Amino acid sequence: MLGLRKTCAVTFDVLQWCLRLENTGPAVLVRESTWLFPAIETLHLIGIVLLVGSTSVLDLRLLGAALPGTSIANLTRRVLPWAWAGFLVQLVTGGLLFASEAVKTYPNGAFRLKMLMIVGAGLNAMMFHLTTNRRAPQWERDRSTPIAAKIAGLTSIALWFGIVIAGRFIPYFD
Repeated sequence: MLGLRKTCAVTFDVLQWCLRLENTGPAVLVRESTWLFPAIETLHLIGIVLLVGSTSVLDLRLLGAALPGTSIANLTRRVLPWAWAGFLVQLVTGGLLFASEAVKTYPNGAFRLKMLMIVGAGLNAMMFHLTTNRRAPQWERDRSTPIAAKIAGLTSIALWFGIVIAGRFIPYFD
């Protein structure tokens, strides 16, 4: 039985995968180009503005700190396409930036914290849209949003700002 487990076991070496990723054509091109890395990083920053800016407007509304007369449903319809566009830009540009320095970046504490917070932000958004936001028509006419909406908004702002901060620390953290 032990021999069967040994032969069936599949090991995944993340650093080996990072090394293979780093040696792909696009990763080498980004890493060796004089202008490509900073150009992609600039697009990454534009994606941050789109994503964090649009989600922050919604979060501030949920907290009751902005746009008190605006319907949550209408605001969500208006800002979520911008958030998704920003997320897509982030995904593509972040993937290229990571691939170009995967072996160096993967063990970086700031990078790992950033990835953990991205997962947290995604789970927070998913939970909000699957639960609290479904009841928005019932509570959005009230003077104040429910505590669950405020918690989701505050959590979102904290995570997205934390993601930006952790991202800025990546080059300085070893």
